[in-house]
Amino acid sequence: MSYCPLAQTAKITNQVILVGSGCAYPNQRLTNTQLGLRVDTNDSWIRSRTGIGARRIIGPGETLTDLSYKAASAAIEMAGWDPQSIDLVLLATSTPDDLFGSAPAVQTKLNANNSVAFDLTAACSGFLFALITASQFLRTGSMRRALVIGADQLSSWVNWDDRRTCVLFGDGAGAVAIEAKETSEKGLIDFELRSDGRRGNYLNLNKTKDFSHLIENSSYQTGSFSPIEMNGQEVYKFAVKEVPAILQTLLRKTNTDPQMLDWLLLHQANQRILNAVADRFKISYEKVLTNLADYGNTSAATIPIMLDEAIRSGRVKPGDLIASSGFGAGLSWGAALFRWHGPN
Repeated sequence: MSYCPLAQTAKITNQVILVGSGCAYPNQRLTNTQLGLRVDTNDSWIRSRTGIGARRIIGPGETLTDLSYKAASAAIEMAGWDPQSIDLVLLATSTPDDLFGSAPAVQTKLNANNSVAFDLTAACSGFLFALITASQFLRTGSMRRALVIGADQLSSWVNWDDRRTCVLFGDGAGAVAIEAKETSEKGLIDFELRSDGRRGNYLNLNKTKDFSHLIENSSYQTGSFSPIEMNGQEVYKFAVKEVPAILQTLLRKTNTDPQMLDWLLLHQANQRILNAVADRFKISYEKVLTNLADYGNTSAATIPIMLDEAIRSGRVKPGDLIASSGFGAGLSWGAALFRWHGPN
């Protein structure tokens, strides 16, 4: 099912523009070679199948809330905002420090006391889903400024003795600052979102099914989760089929030729997936933003981390046209077409 409210609100003059970015990652760096000390694997095996060379892992003295705060603070500083002017803090995460939600804790650390803050869960698609969700508040005029954060700590939920999955994931946080502006210049141009629960068993982080005695004939389910389980072959086939398809739908809808794109920014899950999508649209690999070698799959954080690094290195410049796609558990996937605006 496609959601296209942008095409249904012609009378609204507010455009959503991206004016700031930031990222943060843990101090601990775990290389493929080091991981080989734990499981039967090596650098060559991992790189050839995924493109990953290392990942960052949250250690003692670090929390996901802290990383989210650092990424958001960097985005606020770039945008030149007063934290009191922020209306919304939206945290996309599947691994909050508090199961009730970590966004309010981030809001407090930011001193963004005039904002509403809440979490959104859509796994590796989370940042893109959160960006689209936040943009709707801005386009209606009910809010003016929003921080969208993608952050995950999958290291807590990986089976570190399963070489099929433990080599893939890392921790990190990324953020963007977006605001509504009455202008003919479009920032967020359009988007497409999808979900398919019928294939949800391909990638799971399930609650355990352990029960303990309560009283007499009653019992209760203990509050814990099993490690990540993934059908790697099915997830790969899903990604290389659905990501090009949804991007093609979006590009056709916006009359955008793939060669008009300055950058392709995909969820950093596997280098072979990134290359396959680029090949499908005949886009040069030089236009595909990737940092898999350094961070692995940081789930909801991959897109904003990569965007921030590309902006701060000068690769992404104001006015650049970017096609982005996130995909992952749910199954869920989406695509967005936007231009980087930069600070006002």
